Amino acid sequence: MAAPLSTVVDVYFTDTKRTRLSVTNPCRQKGIRKCFIHCSTSNSTPEAPPTPTSDSKKKSTSLSDQLAPLANKTLSTVAGDQSYAFSKGKSTWVNPTKAKRTVLSSERQKRATYSYSPQLKDLKRFVHKLNQCGSSEDEFLPSLEEIPRPLTRENVLLILNTLKPWQKTHLFLDWIKTQNLLPMETIFYNVTMKSLRFGKQFALIEELAHQMIDTGVPLDNITYSTIISCAKKCNLYDKAVQWFERMYKTGLMPDEVTYSAILDVYARLGKVEEVISLYERGRASGWKPDPITFSVLGKMFGEAGDYDGIRYVFQEMESVGVQPNLVVYNTLLEAMGKAGKPGFARGLFEEMIESGIVPNEKTLTAVIKIYGKARWSRDALELWQRMKENDWPMDFILYNTLLNMCADVGLVEEAETLFRDMKQSAHCKPDSWSYTAMLNIYGSQGDVDKAMKLFEEMCKSGVELNVMGFTCLIQCLGRAMEFDGLVRVFYSSVERGIKPDDRLCGCLLSVVSLSQGSKDEEKVLACLQEANPKLVAFIQLIEDEKTSFETVKEEFKGIMNSAVVEVRRPFCNCLIDICRNKDLLERAHELLYLGTLYGLYPSLHNKTDEEWCLDVRSLSVGAALTALEEWMWTLTKIVKREETLPELFLAQTGTGAHKFAQGLHVSFSSHLRKLAVPFRQSEEKVGCFSATREDLISWVQSNSTAAATAT
Repeated sequence: MAAPLSTVVDVYFTDTKRTRLSVTNPCRQKGIRKCFIHCSTSNSTPEAPPTPTSDSKKKSTSLSDQLAPLANKTLSTVAGDQSYAFSKGKSTWVNPTKAKRTVLSSERQKRATYSYSPQLKDLKRFVHKLNQCGSSEDEFLPSLEEIPRPLTRENVLLILNTLKPWQKTHLFLDWIKTQNLLPMETIFYNVTMKSLRFGKQFALIEELAHQMIDTGVPLDNITYSTIISCAKKCNLYDKAVQWFERMYKTGLMPDEVTYSAILDVYARLGKVEEVISLYERGRASGWKPDPITFSVLGKMFGEAGDYDGIRYVFQEMESVGVQPNLVVYNTLLEAMGKAGKPGFARGLFEEMIESGIVPNEKTLTAVIKIYGKARWSRDALELWQRMKENDWPMDFILYNTLLNMCADVGLVEEAETLFRDMKQSAHCKPDSWSYTAMLNIYGSQGDVDKAMKLFEEMCKSGVELNVMGFTCLIQCLGRAMEFDGLVRVFYSSVERGIKPDDRLCGCLLSVVSLSQGSKDEEKVLACLQEANPKLVAFIQLIEDEKTSFETVKEEFKGIMNSAVVEVRRPFCNCLIDICRNKDLLERAHELLYLGTLYGLYPSLHNKTDEEWCLDVRSLSVGAALTALEEWMWTLTKIVKREETLPELFLAQTGTGAHKFAQGLHVSFSSHLRKLAVPFRQSEEKVGCFSATREDLISWVQSNSTAAATAT
């Protein structure tokens, strides 16, 4: 069930043009709902807000009910008399000497009705013949010589509406203009433009519009609507805006279709203020938005991560009496995920269910992703159970989203149950991504037997192994030191057509660091040689102590430039690990320096006036120990120079959010004891070591005294 929503809302009316909305402490106090509404004008004294009351026994109301007092008190349901809490209070100037702007009715232009005529049958037969001939000028225009004469306005419209494809409609309009048979009317152009819009021919549509302007044929709402919607369809958003503004300046008011289209265009351009302004202009003119419009607004605010904007969408929906449909709920749920509001998303989902709307695959996938991102594994699994109980629809994407969520938080048994359900499903058998998620789980857990059994199952069932699953399997075998199995899987997969990518090379590089000193190191290097010969050459280069730093720097830069951004830091981590395993400590420090120089460790050092922090959470064990040594050496020099130091020093290792995270914290703690530095585990925060300024100064001085005594 959704968590109860507690919201304190303060609304102040300080004048007749501007409204200020303040929403404070949402979802803070469980089971309590507070709503303070304070309204005043510039000519009256404000009354004291009512005393809040609570009733823990009342049934949890929906979000719409909770927002109803706000919508009823601040937003009028009468068109043209509305203030919007999210607006800047722009005023609309009306010239009383000019007639009211033309507003086309919501009915679209109707086709002409035809009375029975003996010539009509011949005309339809002729149009059918035109549709059978070619679309080029050489083929189409000669066919027009057989047209039944004389042509009336109704006959021209019948032909324009019936011709296909758009090339013939355009050619026929041009032919009509050259014949001087009839005066050119707006409707002739509108019908032709609709055909061109179907073919995404915006350039031709714009050319016709300019012809209308040059020849004095008036452009009506239908003309502008067709131009704007075609520009949107062709992703020419700037053109859509240009023609909309031109339409507005001519005195024509957009109809419902045009308003919805241009709102979508502004939203796609990320022009939030323009969207709000346009929305208010439309509401003032009597336009009533439909659910799709609110879906567009919700998506825009979601892309911007604007939580207040999403709430604004609900309040306008409430004010105009629009009930959200499934499309709107899906869009707003996705928006909540992007805005990072899992609690609000859960409440919205429960409200949707209570309203009687049955979720579809898109709804459930959005909610599962939100729960997975928030690491709400219990909520995700409870939702899955409800899906089975209510027979809600399941598809590949939803199953795989659940499996990936299980992989992210290390839920092995739950993932295995899901996987079995997929196998028993009639329509959602496991695909390559399903197997990859399971390989990821077993690889993280280090369960070689299950991982290899799954791999053999894939081979027998004909499911294609992708490079991601290949990487997970290699990682699992490498951690278990199953090097013979690793080599067999590697060459078997390559033979099946899988091309190793940078992530797989990084995985092999990490296995090389694990296999240092063993007889199997050469086997892994041979696989890496097949995948990335340059990496193997660089390993040989840094192992040679005669190689100069400048040479290492130049080659390091080349290696990193040729790799995708995501693997550059892991590459550097593994190379440092390899150097430390071979007791090449000076080379390890050189690589850490290069990694820092080229921006691979942007958050390694953080300084404020009160504390300095070393954050090694993104480093491998070898790289973290190297960074610690480098830091202590630097601090020693600073103390000896008697420079200003902060009161506190911190070293952050973290504890690893994943169930199967490796023990960086343990290795780092052991190295602190080895160096005898005065850092102690923080009592308040796990994975954090601290030392005071006095401790460090004392440590440096004692080390200096010991060194002097030894000499």
